[in-house]
Amino acid sequence: MSRYAALCAMVLALVASTASAVECRNLSYEGNRYTICEVDVSTEDLRLFLRDDQGAPYGQFSTIDRTLPDGQALSFAMNAGMYHSDRRPVGLYVEDGVAEGRLLTGASKGNFGLLPNGVFCIRETRADVIESLTFEETAPDCTHATQSGPMLVIDGALHPRFLPDSTSRHLRNGVGTSANGTRAIFAISNNAVTFHEFGSLFRDHLSTPNALYFDGKISRLHAPQLDRSDPGFWMGPIVGVVTVD
Repeated sequence: MSRYAALCAMVLALVASTASAVECRNLSYEGNRYTICEVDVSTEDLRLFLRDDQGAPYGQFSTIDRTLPDGQALSFAMNAGMYHSDRRPVGLYVEDGVAEGRLLTGASKGNFGLLPNGVFCIRETRADVIESLTFEETAPDCTHATQSGPMLVIDGALHPRFLPDSTSRHLRNGVGTSANGTRAIFAISNNAVTFHEFGSLFRDHLSTPNALYFDGKISRLHAPQLDRSDPGFWMGPIVGVVTVD
């Protein structure tokens, strides 16, 4: 191979690598519309965001983007769990190895307490959705973690409380992870769906053995490659991928 051809191959590989940092796409499944963003956790900088250096909640995707160092950009982001009125996370939250709040394992009101709930745990080269009692027993060392609920899929089975004939429909978003932990697949519905429909998307179409619900009413997505960055409610925890320009 000539030096010119080798250089071209390197450039093409670099472009392909950059383009595939986060893959977002729109899809229809069982009569509902979704946007899916898939992250290769083994190579990408997937992390959680809550507060800036002064302790103020970011609240918006644009605030995070503005505060990143020069040459870095937010290539994907999504709200990542429930929060109190002051935007403190409900349940366990870990950012850069520092924990805030505590793991909640008991039943309570609302979707968060619809057991089993779970934790989205990000480590150096993998990410996993882990049911909360299992998380408590195994105590994984997460660099970033956010607790939410309910679980959508637990070891390949839908949450036992999800009903096929449910009439409760809302916009919803969440995350599922591959069995080997290298893929995190984030989904947001673009029309109101039931928990059963949303969980079935992760189990049957995205083939993730474990998946976790993030929220409904405030569900939002930042996906620049789709020319999309949803405005709306101020958020608490946010999950995102940072790339170098």
